Amino acid sequence: MQGRLEDGVVHLPGDARQRFHDSRGYGRPTGGNDLEVAPVEAAHLLSRGDIDGVDGMGLRELLARTGTTLDFVVYKDLRDRGFYLSPAREGWPGVDDATDADFLVYPRGKGPWDGVVEYRMHVVGERESIPVSSLGETVLAIVDEDGDLTYFDTEGYEPEGSAVEDLPSGLDAELLSDRALLWDGVDHLYQQGFYGQRLYGRNADSGPLQLSLLEAAYLARNDALDIAEPDVVARGRDVEGDRFDRRLAVYTALREAGTVPKSGFKFGSDFRVYTDFETVSDLSHSAFLVRVVTPDHTFVPRDLSLDVRLAGGVRKRMVFALTDAKGEIDWLSVSRLTP
Repeated sequence: MQGRLEDGVVHLPGDARQRFHDSRGYGRPTGGNDLEVAPVEAAHLLSRGDIDGVDGMGLRELLARTGTTLDFVVYKDLRDRGFYLSPAREGWPGVDDATDADFLVYPRGKGPWDGVVEYRMHVVGERESIPVSSLGETVLAIVDEDGDLTYFDTEGYEPEGSAVEDLPSGLDAELLSDRALLWDGVDHLYQQGFYGQRLYGRNADSGPLQLSLLEAAYLARNDALDIAEPDVVARGRDVEGDRFDRRLAVYTALREAGTVPKSGFKFGSDFRVYTDFETVSDLSHSAFLVRVVTPDHTFVPRDLSLDVRLAGGVRKRMVFALTDAKGEIDWLSVSRLTP
């Protein structure tokens, strides 16, 4: 069987609908027995020997002419894993909601005729840029320079924890360089809220408490310290520019959600976050890492892979806080996926 390439679609004649769509989920029926398939589907049929060519072209020529090599790598991998999938083309079966996707992947045992979608798949190469606005409820299929595949699941997230705030008021504190020192009320803030770190070391049971500027600004806003919040915020802006305001917005939202955020420096992130918290004495492992980015942020696949790999390696979820200049936040969780 020879296909015909026209307007970006490969037309297959004869009994193509029965052979390829009705039994195996390829393409779009056009009436009768004819079938339209996307170039990547035609390439897969060529690779299997199910069709003889497209306008006399074999697999090599078709991939070169249509520029579908990366899509083919992903399509074949998912077919090999037992999935039926449809290219996200307007008017194709099952793809009415396919914005920002390259493929709709159906649950194993189902096809485009069932109306159930397992993954909305977006294909990128490792050197492409990924706008953060294109993520969320989408699976990234990243093809590296060796042709290997890594899948990332991206979805919305809502932080939630069990910590209960019990803040004192007017504690004696002062700003020093890029932090604040607290001289009284140390035990309560540290043990009950995991604020700060003891100046004499984490195993010390006395002495002042050093607070990050984020912690100091949040506590000052809630009248827990005798220093003014605007002074702390001004110092924070001096230290790290307007990024401080975005990080403070995220820190505040995490505290208000009942979680306990602490510095994520050792994990290469903005925060490590504890969700199951009562006291420092009963501290469990942090549950997720947060990196603060702007809503127009663009990911480099290599950096995204590094963040997710590191978080997974320490058994944490990787979360990105998309924070605008007004402090509005959208939360995005990214994790490795094996389809």
